[in-house]
Amino acid sequence: MPRGDLFPDIAPYETGLLPLTHTGSGGPGHVMYWEQVGNPRGQPVLFLHGGPGAGAGAVHRRFFDPQHWRVVIFDQRGAGRSRPLGELRENTTPLLVQDIETLRRFLGIDRWLLFGGSWGSTLALAYAQSFPERVAGCVLRGVFLGRADEVDWFLYGLRRVFPDAWAAFAEHVPAAERHDLLGAYLRRLTDPDPTVHLAAARAWSNYEGLCSTLLPSPEIVASFAQDRSALGLARIEAHYFAHDLFLPPEGLLARMDRLAHVPAEIVQGRYDMVCPPTSAFELAEAWPMARLTVVPDAGHSALEPGVRTALVSAVERFRRR
Repeated sequence: MPRGDLFPDIAPYETGLLPLTHTGSGGPGHVMYWEQVGNPRGQPVLFLHGGPGAGAGAVHRRFFDPQHWRVVIFDQRGAGRSRPLGELRENTTPLLVQDIETLRRFLGIDRWLLFGGSWGSTLALAYAQSFPERVAGCVLRGVFLGRADEVDWFLYGLRRVFPDAWAAFAEHVPAAERHDLLGAYLRRLTDPDPTVHLAAARAWSNYEGLCSTLLPSPEIVASFAQDRSALGLARIEAHYFAHDLFLPPEGLLARMDRLAHVPAEIVQGRYDMVCPPTSAFELAEAWPMARLTVVPDAGHSALEPGVRTALVSAVERFRRR
């Protein structure tokens, strides 16, 4: 997929592994991978990857002008290059929010712009509502608010649009278990046998990849299917889904008063089937300082041409503020 509208490939100028607080659950403690890219004296921006559990990649550095932005990227607990991969113990949204704040203090950053898509938009909202004084603004894409109907849509509703992809997803488990796909998958994803949990992870991740773009993209599907990214994504995503995303019972929209004065850019693909546009519209309606851009010819992926162009434009508007 040509990506000439993104900034050039760039390597980090600093990377590290940050041990996180361990509360004594009996398992190994989490260690966070983080990196900084771009201008060390630039305006700070934090990239929040999706999933939960998907991890960040080199392409995510390219949404930001490296001459202007000090880009901070990290892999959330259990994801990507953080350790241990796929670990579910001590892995909740409140802990991820605290991890972000720990990283901010560790790097000596006062306030930063948040950039997140899909689950990254959820986590950005959760963090911003907890620490609004630390947030200069938000750029959110493919909004996911972590509500039960959104999870149910992913597990069952998508078959209305992608019946073939859903059939392959559902048929990975016996027919007797398909009334509870989440439970069936979570049992397999947490099975200690790699032949069991990796097969389930591939099936889950392949399903999500197939449904993520308006037009078929073998490149994106292949990126979802890689064993390391598939295991982190599928296992942690199922874990979070089974626990209502570890969000407050009143939901994120009920706490939008905390962000009344925080500016935001929301980018949404019109044909986003993973996170349908209704959530983005509801969020924009509840956020006086938000600007909503609907990309007319795109689905869910940040790497679809119209979405990535809109995201770069949104970041550039914050640069000129």
